[in-house]
Amino acid sequence: MITVYHPDIFKDLPGIEAFFTEANRTLVNTHGTVSGLNLGYNTQAEKEEVDRNFEHLFHEIDWEPSHMVLASQVHGSSCKVVNEPGTVDGTDGIITKNEDLALGIRVADCAAILIADPVNRIIGAFHAGWKGAAGGIIPAGMETMTREGGDPDSFYVYISPCISCRNFEVGEEVAEQFPEKFVVKGTYPKPHVDLKGFLISQLNDGGVDLSRIQASDECTLESKRYYSYRRERDRAGRMLAMIKLT
Repeated sequence: MITVYHPDIFKDLPGIEAFFTEANRTLVNTHGTVSGLNLGYNTQAEKEEVDRNFEHLFHEIDWEPSHMVLASQVHGSSCKVVNEPGTVDGTDGIITKNEDLALGIRVADCAAILIADPVNRIIGAFHAGWKGAAGGIIPAGMETMTREGGDPDSFYVYISPCISCRNFEVGEEVAEQFPEKFVVKGTYPKPHVDLKGFLISQLNDGGVDLSRIQASDECTLESKRYYSYRRERDRAGRMLAMIKLT
């Protein structure tokens, strides 16, 4: 048995299923190159090890792996509408109205954002580290979903565990790319950025009421329930956020 979190924000929505994995270090693949449920092919683990982790995950949750769509993330703001399974190169946002597809984003300190519009039957999955957030991945994703028939008044959003403001130390060159209200200066030796607060603000500015946004308050760097690139560097695995229409 592995630990997978199903966001509360989606539980009462018709036709929406979603989850976010934890590291599960002591429950699966305990002696792997990267212990636990590592779902990142861009890690030290061999492809076969990650393949086995995916097989274990989909067996546990009873989803069909052949319907999976994964973004090949590049820390940008490109969003693509997808209509078939596979890996989508060069994008950090994937969107579909296709019931046969499950959209996936992988993270290890960055935020995974899942958006569902149960009224207009469209979903999106987005990857936001500081580059993607500052570059506008969320406004771009919402604009694409709206263009495809979605309505922000019907959007429900989950933001995964990610690095917290108290641990997100950055250089001045990064801090200056965010509005001052989301940058903490003077408290720490270097600036800190409130990534999660910035993403919530962008969603709200785009028309999503705060009551329809669930943001995890957990910090990936502080909790070993999650992989953290800042804490583990090249030894870090990746968690998976996934959403589908049913």
